[in-house]
Amino acid sequence: MKIVDIVETTRPIQSNIRNAYIDFSKMTLSLVAVVTDVVRDGKRVVGYGFNSNGRYGQGALMRERFLPRLLEADPATLLDAERDNLDPHKVWATMMTNEKPGGHGERSVAVGTIDMAVWDAVAKIEGKPLFQLLAERYGTGTPNRKVFVYAAGGYYWPGQGIEGLEREMRSYLDRGYSVVKKKIGGASLAEDCKRIEAVLKLLGPGQKLAVDANGRFDLKTAIEYAKALSQYDLFWYEEAGDPLDYALQAELANHYAGPMATGENLFSMQDARNLIRYGGMRPDRDWLQFDCALSYGLVEYLRTLEMLKENGWSPSRCVPHGGHQMSLAIAAGLGLGGNESYPDLFQPYGGFPDGVKVDNSHVLLPELPGIGFEGKADLYAEMKALAA
Repeated sequence: MKIVDIVETTRPIQSNIRNAYIDFSKMTLSLVAVVTDVVRDGKRVVGYGFNSNGRYGQGALMRERFLPRLLEADPATLLDAERDNLDPHKVWATMMTNEKPGGHGERSVAVGTIDMAVWDAVAKIEGKPLFQLLAERYGTGTPNRKVFVYAAGGYYWPGQGIEGLEREMRSYLDRGYSVVKKKIGGASLAEDCKRIEAVLKLLGPGQKLAVDANGRFDLKTAIEYAKALSQYDLFWYEEAGDPLDYALQAELANHYAGPMATGENLFSMQDARNLIRYGGMRPDRDWLQFDCALSYGLVEYLRTLEMLKENGWSPSRCVPHGGHQMSLAIAAGLGLGGNESYPDLFQPYGGFPDGVKVDNSHVLLPELPGIGFEGKADLYAEMKALAA
């Protein structure tokens, strides 16, 4: 058993939208296929992965460092002899050979993308959904296939206006979402409050709005928004300041009693640990958004979950960023609190397998081997073409 090839392609996921910090007109991602020599049901096992939106494709890093290390390694050093399978932890260690600690930037995205493809292959080799494999190896043994999801949108579209925002949010509610999210910080505070109030008027009993500043604010502005947002019953106030400004996040907790969320731009267990140590996050109400596809993959995410446990946090307070099926599988297998969803954006990479419906902001994951990419026809068409 061995990996016989790994291929990467950089794909556009551009969209004419912006948040408080960046626009997505030139956004890309890396799509990876890990090809093995294993055959299941008459087909060669291929694992697939891609990185979340917002960090661009990482093909250069992969081709220069990480893919050669895997392809040049003795295949036996990458195997789980006990299970007759690839060992994702050994694969990860091989990729990170000769890498210094710290500097958790773009390389964490490159490694996380390859790691996703490896886990997809491992679960397919065992003939199980990844969520089942994770529950058996690291969880309770029984996955919860019903996963909470929320609809992320509400970006600043050219010429959209309040009416356009209302149409967008109403469409998410009509599709079964009871929690929706919109951006803030890309307009004035007064304008953002008008946009918030327009969405709140659409919500019925049990429905909630979350807001996301994408790290735009300094402390003074973050507090000004906190005071204004306190008049609303929001699902959360997300990433007010720079993701590494733990002092800002800690001080903000003194000015905003409602739930806050952050973590999507922290790319290692160590950075996540610093947030827990110094960021003033409250385990009874706040949410953690670490995204395995951006932060060295599931191997590192398992370390992060162990760190959270040691610090009194439940995995149910984790709702990852990214809107991809990898985090859905982790949520179902390891008891996370849910997952982000992009109903209309960044396709075909976001979303769920075909036929999966949203009911009261929950989805029921189908029994598909691996991560389940083969169940989403438009996405699998791109993956299959890459592997071919």
